[in-house]
Amino acid sequence: MKQQAQAAEIKRLSDKLDALNRKEKDIITKGLDADLSEIEAQKVVLQTEIERLRQEKSKVLSAKAQKLQKLPFNRPVTKAEQADMGALKKTVKGLEVVHPMTALGREMGIKEVTGFARSKF
Repeated sequence: MKQQAQAAEIKRLSDKLDALNRKEKDIITKGLDADLSEIEAQKVVLQTEIERLRQEKSKVLSAKAQKLQKLPFNRPVTKAEQADMGALKKTVKGLEVVHPMTALGREMGIKEVTGFARSKF
């Protein structure tokens, strides 16, 4: 849930930054220098906050990726196992499945759906 809130906050700040960029173009065409410096200051604040949130988000993902990679057993999950994921998760206690298209999967660099567990499966 916290990651969703972070993503929403990053999106909100990015939208605000885009609005300032559009507003800046209008001010430049009108030649109002006083408003331009105020907008520049707001843009710097937004950019630093967006960068801070992105770094915080990547730290959380990195911690989870490290935790999963420390688990002793991992292997690609077959199509048949993917079709009946509930049964697989019932038979393997503590199984974590990572899809390559998720943020975690992209960060870990996996190419196919992979399961991570403490025991062999």
